[in-house]
Amino acid sequence: MKVGILAGGLGSRLSEETESKPKPMVEIGLKPIIWHIMMHYSAYGFKDFAIALGYKGDYIKRWMKEYCALNSNMTVKMGTGEVILKDGNVPDWTVDLIDTGPTTMTGGRIKRLSKWLGEETFMLTYGDGVSDVNLDELIKFHRSHGKLATLTAVRPPARFGHLELNVNRVVEFSEKPQTAEGWINGAFYVLEPEIFDYIENDDTQFEKEPLGRLARDGQLMAYTHDSFWQCMDTLRDKKLLEKLWDAGNAPWMTWK
Repeated sequence: MKVGILAGGLGSRLSEETESKPKPMVEIGLKPIIWHIMMHYSAYGFKDFAIALGYKGDYIKRWMKEYCALNSNMTVKMGTGEVILKDGNVPDWTVDLIDTGPTTMTGGRIKRLSKWLGEETFMLTYGDGVSDVNLDELIKFHRSHGKLATLTAVRPPARFGHLELNVNRVVEFSEKPQTAEGWINGAFYVLEPEIFDYIENDDTQFEKEPLGRLARDGQLMAYTHDSFWQCMDTLRDKKLLEKLWDAGNAPWMTWK
């Protein structure tokens, strides 16, 4: 099963980092967040990726190529310029890097990946969020209901401490818990190729009309995930993920 990753957005809310690089290349523990995402999929045996490039896509292409070279022994034939990589400490991935346009919306990027994702069930996520979602259980759930689309529903971490009050007395205090109610779309989709028919063109945002139509048609299901999920929208989010990684307490590190 192939995995599509959307990696073409501007990342404007993380402009401190994204002026020089695309958001999926912002580093957590000296590795781009897209590497963390791909390692999570790889831990479950999914190693065939199609990445939708856009803003500064050349940066991702160069990193993928250089990552292989810098983490391998190599032989260089100076006369011809041929480079032979040997004994590399790199994942056994196949990665299609597809230019999908600098201003294409999420739906348009997905549709442009259609010929690379094939005509079978595929997975899809965004290049800026990590989770410890059990991908085997996610796929099992998707196959159980027979619908076209499954998204992973998550409860995002709250930004502030939660208080329970009795008049003016605090009866319960929880420091930045997961929100007690209110599911949101955490991505980590499993999709059937028929979903491409729900996407009109490059200007289509997948999160709006396509998902809305799928829901109205009874073709959208939610796999509920109560454990760790965190997107990296802001510098604050990046620092939180770095803190977890540096402390050796990164829940998304399923490849340990």
